[in-house]
Amino acid sequence: MFALFAAEEGGGGGLQFPPISNLVEWPNYFGDGTIFAFNKIGLISMLALLIPTGMFLLSKKELVPRGLQNIVEGAVEFVDKQVIQSAIGPDGRKYMPLLLSIFLFVFFGNIFEVIPTFQMPANARMANPIILALTAWAMFIAVGVKAQGFSGFMKSSLFPPGVPKALYLLVTPIEFLSTFLLRPFGLAVRLFANMLAGHILLVTFGVLCIALWQKSALAIVLPFSFATLVGLTGFEVMVSLIQAFVFSLLTAVYISLSLNPHH
Repeated sequence: MFALFAAEEGGGGGLQFPPISNLVEWPNYFGDGTIFAFNKIGLISMLALLIPTGMFLLSKKELVPRGLQNIVEGAVEFVDKQVIQSAIGPDGRKYMPLLLSIFLFVFFGNIFEVIPTFQMPANARMANPIILALTAWAMFIAVGVKAQGFSGFMKSSLFPPGVPKALYLLVTPIEFLSTFLLRPFGLAVRLFANMLAGHILLVTFGVLCIALWQKSALAIVLPFSFATLVGLTGFEVMVSLIQAFVFSLLTAVYISLSLNPHH
């Protein structure tokens, strides 16, 4: 987030608001114009991968957990109880590596939105959400095929029991769209849209605070604008956690539906 005070044409001063492209597009650090181009989004995505990996590698296994081990065990316990047990059940623990990885990657990718100098959630660009959604999509299909066989999985997905045969002409295309297209699309868009909306809100109130920082009657509004900005920042921290939870929970729900199609 940034705003520039610049002289207008003719020598007048004024506040120059950042164009919308500056909120989501970042210059490349290197590799400009190649497939190896690397910018702020790439850096945040790499950090979202390396930070949780480092946390697990550096945490010491002690009988009485403390410090970093507390955080790591808390994350594992949260995903186990709130995601796996609630959506799949005890048999779902074998999917812990996938669901925990998704949860931590999404959370750390989101939380950089409120970290100074970064101030951008990696998931406010569609690349990460769509890759995660396609991973979840491939996973629940693979689980369904393994558990039911290919024909059994397709039958349970496209031909729900209890529906009159004549209605399958209408129900089957809807089930196909819902299961194989809308699920990954909904996962990706939900995460992307929520993080982009929050980012735009923070930028808007940040620029507003800068605009009100002047010797005029408008300065009286500045404390209220700043308080709103602080409140929204705290709210975005909560949203970062909620979106990570929702993405991992829905992935678990889809896996559960592939394992138990009639529940």
